[in-house]
Amino acid sequence: MNLITGLLRRHLFATLNRASRNDKSKTKIIKMLQKNIRNFCIIAHIDHGKSTLADRLLELTKTVEERKMKDQLLDQMDIERERGITIKLQPVKMTYKEYALNLIDTPGHVDFSYEVSRSLAAVEGAVLLVDATQGIQAQTLANLYLALEQNLEIIPVINKIDMPNAMIEKVSKEISDLIGTKENEIIKISAKTGKNVEKVLEEIIKKVPAPKGNSDQSLRALIFDSYFDSYKGVVAQVRIIDGKIYSGDQIYFLKAKAKSEIIELGVITPGLVKTEFLQAGDVGYIATGLKEVGKCRVGDTITKYKSSFKDSNEIEKLIKPLPGYKEVNPTVFASVYPVEGDEYPNLRDALEKLKLNDASLSYEPESSSALGRGFICGFLGMLHLEIISERLSREYDMNLVITTPSVSYLVKKRDGKEITIFSPTEMPDPSQIEHIKEPWAKLEIILPKDKIGSVMKLAEKSRAIYQSTSYLSEDRVILNYEVPLINIIVDFYDNLKSISSGFASMNYEQLEFRVGDLIKLDILVAGEKVEAFSRIVPRSQSQEEGKRVVAKLKVAIPRQNFAVALQATISGKIIARETINPFRKDVTAKLYGGDVSRKRKLLEKQKKGKKKMKSFGKVGIPQEAFLSVLKK
Repeated sequence: MNLITGLLRRHLFATLNRASRNDKSKTKIIKMLQKNIRNFCIIAHIDHGKSTLADRLLELTKTVEERKMKDQLLDQMDIERERGITIKLQPVKMTYKEYALNLIDTPGHVDFSYEVSRSLAAVEGAVLLVDATQGIQAQTLANLYLALEQNLEIIPVINKIDMPNAMIEKVSKEISDLIGTKENEIIKISAKTGKNVEKVLEEIIKKVPAPKGNSDQSLRALIFDSYFDSYKGVVAQVRIIDGKIYSGDQIYFLKAKAKSEIIELGVITPGLVKTEFLQAGDVGYIATGLKEVGKCRVGDTITKYKSSFKDSNEIEKLIKPLPGYKEVNPTVFASVYPVEGDEYPNLRDALEKLKLNDASLSYEPESSSALGRGFICGFLGMLHLEIISERLSREYDMNLVITTPSVSYLVKKRDGKEITIFSPTEMPDPSQIEHIKEPWAKLEIILPKDKIGSVMKLAEKSRAIYQSTSYLSEDRVILNYEVPLINIIVDFYDNLKSISSGFASMNYEQLEFRVGDLIKLDILVAGEKVEAFSRIVPRSQSQEEGKRVVAKLKVAIPRQNFAVALQATISGKIIARETINPFRKDVTAKLYGGDVSRKRKLLEKQKKGKKKMKSFGKVGIPQEAFLSVLKK
């Protein structure tokens, strides 16, 4: 009896608590708390110290216990730690004095600029971090322009002032000239030692405005990232723009037109910490319980679902969707095939889950007579391709064949039709083609003045068209070019770093498609066309590229028991050739003298055997061969 009474009492208290949610005094408290929320991110060029600064902020605010602290704490993936770069944006809530600080750590590499743009849409301020030893770099400018487009409050910070080669005054002047701030307003810190990092927190509280959302209005939450959990379904990382939401509420996804019930919600510290509710201005997570990953899209708006709603049209009339994000346009395309054909369903599932966690990845099924069923995937650059292939291998245990990266082309046929092709295998017969258009990009290179000559030679080799030169400081310049996109996605960045001794940096953005004199280059291995090695190249560079590929393959493909011919062809015409010599067994080893005709007979027999083997022998091409061709 006592047990039943206790349960009834507990139920009564729960009902009273639920009823008190609309109480004015509670709403007032929520509004007061909202004044003390600061949402910000850290933007910078790669390797300028974003993750290290995030570590110091976590230490200062005692968000993470000292015994659990480690370098690059917000870089959750092993691959991020190994490479020392941030790949995924990562939110974390910190408490400092009476303020709630929501930090979103962002990547710095050009291939992950989409992650940066998503972070900027969820915050009101940005810490612009510049390395005192390097100064302003290309991605510093790119990220700054993105932040200014969002009208964010910019807090300039110079890092690594403890380094012996720090150029504090020079870099201060660069930043001052760039954003118009006074040099004495720029915070000088050492994220490594923690010097002056507390000043960054004080400046964030002072300058970054509190969120403007209204907790009394209808719920609108922006999804800026998501991932799949086996137990909780799709977990969405959200910024609450308006309204408030409680665990157990029914929610509706405006773009996906899907309904769900919240299993759990809370904040990220950086572990998941359950809370009773999330309010306007908060950054947190919502475990949606959805098992279909396609229903929870990055950039979608979540609102509360009410039984009084008649249909989705009525919801969309009453709730205005948030701007979300512009659709990302992949720039690099490559086909991905499982080595074992029966692994195709597993590859499809793996890509679906990665797409949820990485909105910039795109994929569509395709098939090849040589490689079986696979997917044509779109990436934002070569590093992005590399990271995705490594994640598929590590996280999903996939053994893959990845074709030569390419870009999309517009092909106008003689009958007037224009088609988009993402792979050389889709190229129509040359006799049907009127012209081919390729994508061009605006390229911005920041470099020391004394490296201009060598960088200009590199740009010239890449078919770049010079536009202008401007000076960032007395000894640092910005070169602007227009260049075919294919010429900068593969190895331009590596070559640029090499010839500039690591001092140059680059940023690019896609322009329009332009007509080019392009042809399809095919590679034959032992007389068979290998579609994975086919590529679209400028006619003027076709012979050089053909020689390069067959020379690489000669080293990468293992020797066989028969001679293997490697040929580069254009429309059936051979333009370059190499031969992999066969293994040769010494069949005369057991002969001890005697008639020479016996020796000739054995050698002739061996020759016939090799000829027969060549007619039906198959050449196994290892993954290393595909990868070696990618690197120029």
